[in-house]
Amino acid sequence: MKNPDKIKNVKRDQRRKRNRAKIYGTVEKPRLSVFRSNRYTYAQLIDDSKGVTLASASTHSVKGKGKAAQAKALGALIAEKAQKAGIKQAVFNKGPYLFHGRVKAVAEGAREAGLKL
Repeated sequence: MKNPDKIKNVKRDQRRKRNRAKIYGTVEKPRLSVFRSNRYTYAQLIDDSKGVTLASASTHSVKGKGKAAQAKALGALIAEKAQKAGIKQAVFNKGPYLFHGRVKAVAEGAREAGLKL
């Protein structure tokens, strides 16, 4: 019998690659990438043409009660950093995650703060 943990990781990598094959960030419209760990949520604005991270933020510095509320504040924070860098719109990259919960909250927070996704 195959190791179920290995199968889970392989499936996650397949979803990540399938998602990334369709998304590409530029200087004018960078990729907003979200990573979700068990404890924190991270967001980066990435220019794929140069392979450079333009702005990043995490819930380490965000106050709030509950992970979803922190994720929404993270979206607002990354949108604020984007506006300081002169970025008005971005391409949202959810990675291998479903678009609900914390991932959706990051997108909603960024949209409410003025970033077009």
